[in-house]
Amino acid sequence: MDDEAAGARTAAGILRRQSLRESGARTYARSLPVVPVRARGMTIEGADGRRYLDCLSGAGTLALGHNHPVVLQAIREVLDSGAPLHVLDLATPVKDAFTTALFETLPRELAERSRVQFCGPAGTDAVEAAIKLVRTATGRSGLLAFSGAYHGMTAAALAATGDTAVRGAAGGSADATVARLPYPYDYRCPFGVGGELGAELGARLTANLLDDPKGGIQPPAGMILEPVQGEGGVIPAPDAWLRRMREITAARGIPLIADEVQTGVGRTGAFWAVEHSGIVPDVMVLSKAVGGSLPLAVIVYREELDTWLPGAHAGTFRGNQLAMAAGAATLTYVRENGLAGRADLVGGRMLARLRGLAAHHPCIGDVRGRGLMIGLELVDPRAEPDDHGALPAAPHFAAAVRQEALRRGLIVELGGRHGAVVRLLPPLTITDEQAEAVLDRLADSLAAVERMEPSDDRASGQ
Repeated sequence: MDDEAAGARTAAGILRRQSLRESGARTYARSLPVVPVRARGMTIEGADGRRYLDCLSGAGTLALGHNHPVVLQAIREVLDSGAPLHVLDLATPVKDAFTTALFETLPRELAERSRVQFCGPAGTDAVEAAIKLVRTATGRSGLLAFSGAYHGMTAAALAATGDTAVRGAAGGSADATVARLPYPYDYRCPFGVGGELGAELGARLTANLLDDPKGGIQPPAGMILEPVQGEGGVIPAPDAWLRRMREITAARGIPLIADEVQTGVGRTGAFWAVEHSGIVPDVMVLSKAVGGSLPLAVIVYREELDTWLPGAHAGTFRGNQLAMAAGAATLTYVRENGLAGRADLVGGRMLARLRGLAAHHPCIGDVRGRGLMIGLELVDPRAEPDDHGALPAAPHFAAAVRQEALRRGLIVELGGRHGAVVRLLPPLTITDEQAEAVLDRLADSLAAVERMEPSDDRASGQ
């Protein structure tokens, strides 16, 4: 008991100092007051001795979970070899091994005729590079992006992001070169019909705007999309719609950029999410899991787009050797052990159980996802539905569920248009037993919040 009390005091002190020293922009620390000191696989241990099942996984960064042995071994080998850790964009055996491992996973048509650009360490850096690439190659400045999109926090990436609140909070403003298009969102279809028809109407609108000389769209250098919107609320794009976007862009000479920062490396049940639909984009943006838990971001693109001059895009930390070693180990392990297929299987089981759970919890408006990228949109069952049958989002309810889940040793995050989507991003190494434990704790959290009186402070996430 003394050790637990001491640990709790240590955790409280660290959290207090963080709140005094760190910026007001911190996010996860506000809703998840955990001080991790040890972690392995899917389990995190806090300074207070409590253990948690981690369904955040570094926002999808930890494909193999925390401190996987193959990742640690790869890092140790580089450290013990005496190899340089920082070499800008010089060629090294570690970099060559990573690039080889990466190309072995890519869609064949892209891998056979592509180039790779190592960017700064974050996904947003890779998005910036991709946008700069297509603008340089095409000589055009316009960009096609989608409602609900999230591409990062730097200038061009932020301009392509659909959340005006995020752009405003970051000091960004509307970019006249970015045309916003409707993303297929079945539960809250912008056309009020949903399903295949809703997606097709969005595709027709896209084609019409591009072909209309008075449509107001600047000649686009590219189209950027997420095969599954993550921060937008775990919304998988229908395969037929993705094929239509590929057809529309190819017919008009518009490079297609697939943002696979969160969906890549097996997360959705295929190694790359675009593989579900069979499309081959012109540019793929990769980060998060591609670095094996360490900072790394790259773009892979068709070689005919490689019109950059030397130094046209750079970044001091684009030669992160430890991240390349960890990334190569992760890519190889996921590929050789069929973890994408495992994600598809386990994710399918979890989705099925969650849909069954929805039948008993009217606060669950929609359950959706692909592989181990899963979302539950929570709604207010007391309100009137719209014409399409969707109920109003309930962000306070979702915040309370997250809080109750944390009390039960489960870490989840929120997303979606109103912050009302409970997101699950467990590692691809999740066991059947862990998957059941996640769902049990989530079900208990939903039930606990439903039992609360509306006046209860906890029901509003306070």
